[in-house]
Amino acid sequence: MKAFFIGLQFLTRIHLVSQTVWTEEDFGKSVRYFPLVGAVLGMIYGGTAFIMFNLLPHFGVFTPHYFGVAILLAMTVILTGGIHCDGFMDTVDGIFSGRPRDRMLEIMKDSRVGSFGVVGFVLLILIQYATILDINSHQLYKILFIMPIIGRLMMTSVIALCPYARNEGMGKAFAAYASKKMLLAVTAYTIILLIPVGMMGLVALTAAVLFTLYFSRYVTRLLGGLTGDVYGAVCVLSETMVLVAGLLGSSVILNRGCF
Repeated sequence: MKAFFIGLQFLTRIHLVSQTVWTEEDFGKSVRYFPLVGAVLGMIYGGTAFIMFNLLPHFGVFTPHYFGVAILLAMTVILTGGIHCDGFMDTVDGIFSGRPRDRMLEIMKDSRVGSFGVVGFVLLILIQYATILDINSHQLYKILFIMPIIGRLMMTSVIALCPYARNEGMGKAFAAYASKKMLLAVTAYTIILLIPVGMMGLVALTAAVLFTLYFSRYVTRLLGGLTGDVYGAVCVLSETMVLVAGLLGSSVILNRGCF
């Protein structure tokens, strides 16, 4: 369980066990537990949504919908420390800079956020906010449960399948201990986690996989591989795709009684 707690401590602000000494092997092996870390986050997100929009109204307590959605979005940043958001902004700054490959990598490594990153992040949050608002409240907690699970499965997938773009870096430890065999095992237990959600989970997973395949290939052509920042971008973008798929699923398939 050491590797799981390392992954939980690295990807979130949830520190159940105090660990200050990490070896590269421990750090790398934590990749296989990323979707489980997502499950922990998903239970918090989904549980909060269920309480605000399903349980409290049942007892006559009204939760302002817009304010409630803002709380949910804030939780996704606070509980993760914004680590994936930072990776997304750095990635956007780099790949939309129009510079040569080496310069793109330098821009992504810069701790300062550029205009492309800020604009991209604002648009991302607007899309997530609007999507969550429009999702049927009786399906929202299910979608928020699977969202971080699928997002971290996609991150694990690109770590295992795509080349690493730098000669060194934090993400290189992940890539060194990831393999296709490991990915198969991770995918298997992730699917088990999605089973309770039914068809909604399959729709969301399919959308995330298709997007991740396209995005990872696009970035690999530009950079010659992926970086730790791109791993974070894959996570938040695939989570957004889960929300979009959930919106379409809840508005189309729900009416047919499939969920």
